[in-house]
Amino acid sequence: MGRDGRNLENLGIESSCDETAAAVVADGREILSSVVASQIDIHRKYGGVVPELASREHLRQIVPVVREAIAQAGMELSNVDAIGVTQGPGWWGRCWWELRMEKRWRRRWGSRWCR
Repeated sequence: MGRDGRNLENLGIESSCDETAAAVVADGREILSSVVASQIDIHRKYGGVVPELASREHLRQIVPVVREAIAQAGMELSNVDAIGVTQGPGWWGRCWWELRMEKRWRRRWGSRWCR
């Protein structure tokens, strides 16, 4: 159970390669939302993933993807009990973003951060 007796609601963020994704799961069983921003069209003309382009696109997409996942789940960020993120492999920009967001979420809402 969550902090106030309700179901645990966890936010998962995946950004290890060429997709930026976020999902909200209740009690580890029920998917409340799942949002994916693909980078296929960006990298197609190069014949594979270009790390610098991927990193910049993650930075551009992560906030809208997380906001949409939270909205689709019908909740607020303050209701998130824990946040899980991809630990690796990954791009510099993603790692930088995750470290900044970890500090902000912990300070503002006290959410647990899982790597």
